[in-house]
Amino acid sequence: MNLRKDSILTLLKIEPVPQSLDYIDSKKQFQLHKLITEQRHQKTWNLSSVIKEDIRNGLEQILAVDEDISFTFNKLIEDPSLIKQAAQAITHALQDRKKIYIYGCGATGRLAKQMESALWRSFWEKVKKTVSWRKLQTALPENIEDYLIGEMTGGDRALISALEGLEDLEIVGQLQLQDRGIDRGDVVFCVTEGGETSSVIGAVLAALEQYGELTQENVVNAAGNLYFIYNNPDEVLYPFERSRNVLDQPAITKINLTTGPQAITGSTRMQATTSETYVMGLILEAGLCGYLHNFLSEDELAELGFNPKIKLEDRLLDFPRLQDLIQSQLEKLAQLTALEADTYREGNKATYFAQEGLITVFTDCTERSPTFHLFPLDTVHEPQRKCWLQVWTEAPDPGKAWQNFLGRKFRGLEESFYLSHFQERIDDEYLRKAALNSLSQAGNNQEILYDFSFSSSNLNTRGPQKDDLGVLVCMHEEMSELSHRESSSYRFMELIKDNQANLALILVSDHNEAHIRKLISELPLNEDKDVVLHFRLDLQGDPLGLNAQVLLKMILNGHSTGVMASLGRVVGNTMTNVYPSNLKLIGRATFLIQSHVNDAASQADRSLEYGKNEPITYAEANAVLFESMDFVAQQKDQISEVELCIIRILEAIRKKSFVSWEEARAVNAAQGLEQYLAEYKQHQLK
Repeated sequence: MNLRKDSILTLLKIEPVPQSLDYIDSKKQFQLHKLITEQRHQKTWNLSSVIKEDIRNGLEQILAVDEDISFTFNKLIEDPSLIKQAAQAITHALQDRKKIYIYGCGATGRLAKQMESALWRSFWEKVKKTVSWRKLQTALPENIEDYLIGEMTGGDRALISALEGLEDLEIVGQLQLQDRGIDRGDVVFCVTEGGETSSVIGAVLAALEQYGELTQENVVNAAGNLYFIYNNPDEVLYPFERSRNVLDQPAITKINLTTGPQAITGSTRMQATTSETYVMGLILEAGLCGYLHNFLSEDELAELGFNPKIKLEDRLLDFPRLQDLIQSQLEKLAQLTALEADTYREGNKATYFAQEGLITVFTDCTERSPTFHLFPLDTVHEPQRKCWLQVWTEAPDPGKAWQNFLGRKFRGLEESFYLSHFQERIDDEYLRKAALNSLSQAGNNQEILYDFSFSSSNLNTRGPQKDDLGVLVCMHEEMSELSHRESSSYRFMELIKDNQANLALILVSDHNEAHIRKLISELPLNEDKDVVLHFRLDLQGDPLGLNAQVLLKMILNGHSTGVMASLGRVVGNTMTNVYPSNLKLIGRATFLIQSHVNDAASQADRSLEYGKNEPITYAEANAVLFESMDFVAQQKDQISEVELCIIRILEAIRKKSFVSWEEARAVNAAQGLEQYLAEYKQHQLK
């Protein structure tokens, strides 16, 4: 890197570390700030200031961006041929007893787990309790629930927090496909929020390799079984070689669900993954219906929740209904958001309790960590709670909690299969080191490190305290036991009350409001203090419970984003607290630093006061970022590398002298980034 004489690095006495030099020179394929999903959305441009004035208005801004999903679905309705083809692939897989493999990374990896555990396994568990199973036993294998595998980069351990380096490697997706026993003829869905995730691309290309020479027949067969679902325009992805390798491949069917920028810049857990979750769920639903229709009457299908007369296009039109339901409870949702934000602001913590909605709740809670730079979920070895929140479910011990969560045994990445491949086949020194370190944290032994059971051990060591928050999520069939004193839901409410903590309920059911009011009157609630949200959702025509899970996802996405924005962990609508844990997020953090610094420093009035300053370059911002990562790693609390970098650079520009990390940290602690930037631009610095 050739430094200018007036480089900010000279002023800050920073010499770019080898990792930064390598990132700038060799990792251009991970510098993704030009993607549509990385741009700022106009509807939430001033979110951080709006939500501090009025939480309801802030939530309305966040949720309004979901309208982009409806717009995308309307276009999909005009030509649903690809999703219908995908649904037929599911039907054929059931007929031929082939596996269905759904693979993703990060948010879409959790989508894959949701498809398997919350939808597929739950559905078959219910079917096996009905008389219809007698008819189906001869047509389906006894272990039909095992025929769909939802897998994420890094295995089940990655549900907790990111495993650095793994998503940046195509070989990881290749090896996981092989490890899970996926063969030619199995149906493979590889889902990536942006369309550029290396591990996901590696998985779909490895599945394609199983078809050998791509004759016309093999191309047709492969395209019928291999699907790539993504959320950026092809022309924006095309400059990236790994994306181009998929886009140019006629033997892979591409389903593009571009919705546009996210409510929070780059936070693809939101609109991108929501749209992909809904479409993937509908594909599963339609495929199942297509197969079961061969054996069951329409009345029998109706008992399982199916309506064969409803087309895929009709189901896509259900999505706006979910948005309307959330809008109907916006005032209550704002109360919950304010309550949880105040809980953290006052140094207290939250406990979420869920059963049927467990995966969706768990996903939202774990995704907050990399997005807003929070401590990840605590391990059992933590002497006291560090993470702001925890998730519990009905289970007597950790192993049973995982079983209830996944519907199967915990599934990690075992070193015996992956280690030699990582050592011998990863050429990049930095990626190899990161991958090997993550592999040591991804095995089956990781299961015992996390306990989210509603058990005496958790009650004794991590039970809610005075002024904490308890959030109970109760869905559909669970409502029948909500007022039973012996039920886990009732006992959780009593625990919260006994410990003088605050309580909130999120109820998703088909009960009418009169029934809900009667039910609530039987619960240990303080109607003036406790928050109750009820979303009335029809069960008919939704056999997998997809609508309920997506509705809950949208509620929690909006809520948790609102909580963090009101706490100052968002500036405007930019993710200034992002944790730079992989190459993509390093690129996002670098661009955020560059854009915020140059925006503030380029104000005409600032130039008059402090003299003309050249904009900092992407390379300079990256060099400062890497040094900040070393500084933050040595600290014991939650500090944002991006915020520190922005303040340190701007302070050095203002003073025209060296500024230390400690000085930048002190400024950030005193003001917060948003206030600092506002004052910087308005001549209010002393």
